[in-house]
Amino acid sequence: MILMIAVMMGISAFGKVTPNERQAREMFDRIYQMVYGPQGSSFRYSVNIVGLYKTAGTIWYKGHKQRFVESRYASWNDGSRFYRVDKKEHTVELHNPKSKKKDRFASKFTFSPDNYYYHIADSREGFVIMLDAKPGVNSDIKHVKAIIDKITRAPKSLKIKVAFFWTTVKISNFRSGGIKDAIFNFPESAYRGYEFIDKRPD
Repeated sequence: MILMIAVMMGISAFGKVTPNERQAREMFDRIYQMVYGPQGSSFRYSVNIVGLYKTAGTIWYKGHKQRFVESRYASWNDGSRFYRVDKKEHTVELHNPKSKKKDRFASKFTFSPDNYYYHIADSREGFVIMLDAKPGVNSDIKHVKAIIDKITRAPKSLKIKVAFFWTTVKISNFRSGGIKDAIFNFPESAYRGYEFIDKRPD
């Protein structure tokens, strides 16, 4: 989820990209690569989907692979299988990794960088990159405001408008690179007493 960082300001009356938008998009692309690139990344997060859901945990990315760990839930996505563990219910669900049904909020956070206008500004907290959805874009994500560390270029926080509600994400302990593939392999032996539920095809 986390994984979005930039904004709108837009295009001039003649359809040309402004210097501000170009700078914002270039920085966004570098940060996006730091998070989702083949070198992998990891960070701590604290999420507040206002009035609906709060959680915190650690997440790892590497290409199409992903893993996260929270107090109740954990998941492993090795690129071909998605395992979702519920520690309270003692269940393990197995999903197609591309399925939107694997997570109740997953479908809300689909994102394509080309669907947004970008803008960048300076602040005491760091660089502020903002995105606004272009007219006619079919996405629940309407606006993103990201705070970026001026020295490391690591994301520090996100504020995301999804449909009619806001989500805030605090990010810490960001690391890009050095993520091994083995971390995304589901440790089946650790959950032998759990009920396995195969949701495929989904």
